[in-house]
Amino acid sequence: MSRSIHAPSALFDSLKFGFAQVSVVATPCGDAIHVSGQVAWDAERNIVGENDIGHQLQKSLENLSAALSSVGASLNQVGALRLYIRQSHIHEGAAISKVLKAVFGNRPPCTTWIGVPSLAREEFLIEVEPSVVFVQGPKQ
Repeated sequence: MSRSIHAPSALFDSLKFGFAQVSVVATPCGDAIHVSGQVAWDAERNIVGENDIGHQLQKSLENLSAALSSVGASLNQVGALRLYIRQSHIHEGAAISKVLKAVFGNRPPCTTWIGVPSLAREEFLIEVEPSVVFVQGPKQ
């Protein structure tokens, strides 16, 4: 099995922090796509939606979509998500649900909501981490 890493231009440069945004592992069943947790940063590391968990989730999902698109995949192929939600904002379920419904419609992925005391930066209210996405054949 081989592994390649990808640094989509729409996302901040994570390599200087020691991790890849996207990793593709070739397997006998197709490519397994792994994506780092996505937050509400733009490519220049500016926060999008400060103090607005709905806006931050929307940007995080846009970043996830960009990461997947960079290797020929899409949000429609995501089977499950983990949402890491700052405990101070865990009560904002309605805003989170509204965004998930708008993005995924009537075909949402399985999702686990996890309350956490903090994320990598104080301004992050939510982080989105997809399960492994599989695609048929090489997409590299």
